[in-house]
Amino acid sequence: MNLLSPRVLRALERFNATYPWDHNAHYHRWILRQLPGRFGSALDVGSGSGDLARLLAGRAKAVTALDADPEITARARELTPATLPVTFAVADVSAELPGGPFDVITCVATLHHLPFTEALTCFGRQLAPGGTLVVLGLSRAASPLDHALGLVAVPANAATGWIRNRGRPSRRPVSMTARTRPASMTFDDIAGEAAKILPGARLRRRLFWRYSLVWHRPERPVAPAGR
Repeated sequence: MNLLSPRVLRALERFNATYPWDHNAHYHRWILRQLPGRFGSALDVGSGSGDLARLLAGRAKAVTALDADPEITARARELTPATLPVTFAVADVSAELPGGPFDVITCVATLHHLPFTEALTCFGRQLAPGGTLVVLGLSRAASPLDHALGLVAVPANAATGWIRNRGRPSRRPVSMTARTRPASMTFDDIAGEAAKILPGARLRRRLFWRYSLVWHRPERPVAPAGR
């Protein structure tokens, strides 16, 4: 279901190409607000050009940044000062993560590239007790609410692009050169599956065609009821 005509969609695509901005980076500060002021180890899955990994390095003792694309990983290394405690690596994180456990795990616009259940299970397993997982993901629009948020995002997206570029045509940020893929799971599917894997996870639809998932691993296993 698409509430905008093909002609309008093409016009919006041309406008966005002229005044580009990074929808994922828009949420980086929000991600940081979900995390402790200081923590030990962090893992950024799908690190791209390393923008979020560098922000995490301002709070973490060590950051491991993983991406499947060797070209953008090489570019991330170039953009990252040697003084920051960030290690970039090319890795397929479909079902297993190197190292761990981690005090913080972040995953931005990457989970829809992975086997959802296996990846989310792996994130939960590799998170240290008391640790925090933050996912910013993409879902397939299906419900009336999804489409309503999409309509609201259209003018907001154009206005934000215009403001961030100060009304002047601009080149795409390095962070927007990563490979893209449409999401296949709906928000309701994601929420239902996440509830089974990570009980207590908080999910919310977000503007600009995104959703968020935040989960805090308990400090100790929860005893079954009745004991």
